[in-house]
Amino acid sequence: MPPPVITAVLVVVDIQNDFCSGGSLAVPDAEAVLPVVNRLMGVFQRVVVTQDWHPPGHLSFASSHPGHPVFSRIMLPSGEQVLWPDHCVADTPGAALHSGLVVPAHAAFVRKGMRGTLDTYSAFFENDRDTAVGLDAILRSSNAQEIVLAGLATDYCILHTALDGRARGYDVTVIESGCRGIDLNGSLAQAWEQMESAGVRRA
Repeated sequence: MPPPVITAVLVVVDIQNDFCSGGSLAVPDAEAVLPVVNRLMGVFQRVVVTQDWHPPGHLSFASSHPGHPVFSRIMLPSGEQVLWPDHCVADTPGAALHSGLVVPAHAAFVRKGMRGTLDTYSAFFENDRDTAVGLDAILRSSNAQEIVLAGLATDYCILHTALDGRARGYDVTVIESGCRGIDLNGSLAQAWEQMESAGVRRA
């Protein structure tokens, strides 16, 4: 017997200490997503939680590129790279999920950005657009057809996961009240435009 069809999977993106208040890459108003996301996790049968999980000295860190300040951009073989503060280093408190996140026992986990020489925004593919991260395999094993996204940050990891989901044929909904963005130079508005153009639903 094939597994039962699950009509929607909730994907909770990167609600980690370094992206919340006091973290090295704090997203404005990040904690406001917690009650929304916790409520969603209580009603979805299938939940996937993602985490940035970088090795020390990751190439996305400004500290790995002397002379280039935080939030500047450089070109890499995988494309343009924003240089971030050191964040979500594996097995550090900053990489841990926020203590206010109530993760159900049945949740699956996807860790991304684990290769030191390649950044990863999407839970589907690393930024080379070729190396699978793990979300697609989880969804296909569940016969899932739709994903619902919430978490951090709207204009980076939510955006790229949503676009990749649409490209892979999934119906995608982003819960606006369950997301917050970094908004570098208008990136938040641009992200919503890109997602809507790709057929992502905004709820």
